[in-house]
Amino acid sequence: MSQDVWDDGSAYDRYIGRWSGVIASAFLRWLGLPGGGAWLDFGCGTGALARRVLAECEPRLVVGCDRSPGFVAFARDSAPDPRADFAVAELPDLPRTEGGFDAAVSGLVLNFLPSPLDGATAMAARTRRGGAVAAYVWDYAEGMQALHIFWEAAKSLDPAAVSLDESARFPLCQPEPMRELLERAGLGNVAVRALEIPTVFKDFDDYWAPFLGGQGPAPSYVMSLPARRREALRELTRSRLPVGADGTIRLTARAWAARGTVV
Repeated sequence: MSQDVWDDGSAYDRYIGRWSGVIASAFLRWLGLPGGGAWLDFGCGTGALARRVLAECEPRLVVGCDRSPGFVAFARDSAPDPRADFAVAELPDLPRTEGGFDAAVSGLVLNFLPSPLDGATAMAARTRRGGAVAAYVWDYAEGMQALHIFWEAAKSLDPAAVSLDESARFPLCQPEPMRELLERAGLGNVAVRALEIPTVFKDFDDYWAPFLGGQGPAPSYVMSLPARRREALRELTRSRLPVGADGTIRLTARAWAARGTVV
């Protein structure tokens, strides 16, 4: 069985990371938080969400943290802003700020934790009373067309791929589990919303090449295959994609976002 790899920010940004900033902006518009706040970006990855907070929310401080040194280095280099700080941190050692953060947010990461509840609870513990705790995750079951088509092809060729498909691995990535997660973390006024964005690929190579970067579940699986099986998967996936007359592949991606208030 392949294992997920998370250490190369550039490779991830060519994969699903290319859409991370777009979905982050949709998430921040929904939150609508006032400027001047201190933000914690938990599981900041390559810094896509932190960069959008800096650009769109007028924060006084953004602290991003992640367990991957490679991703933290990428995030730090991509956000040279005096209001931003990035640190390598595990759950027990999340950054703090005096008086607590005004908002603790997490983009596309809670489902990868061994205990998402521990993550949500830690975010709440770092946030002041009345502050916001919010997160979003991809809807792997139905809403991520680019991955759904890939995994359906993979599973038709390899029964072992069934257990690797994110739709099977991550039951959290649905509205009611997200709502329940924040409620169990002790947050009040919990709300959930779907966020949907277009994901357009200029051609099949634009779609397929990021799967060869080895970052995340699907690319990790692709790179674990011998060349002959990888080529068979490539061609079957190609045959199932909706390619336009101009060669473009127009799909959509949906995320589920949830927010609550520290009481």
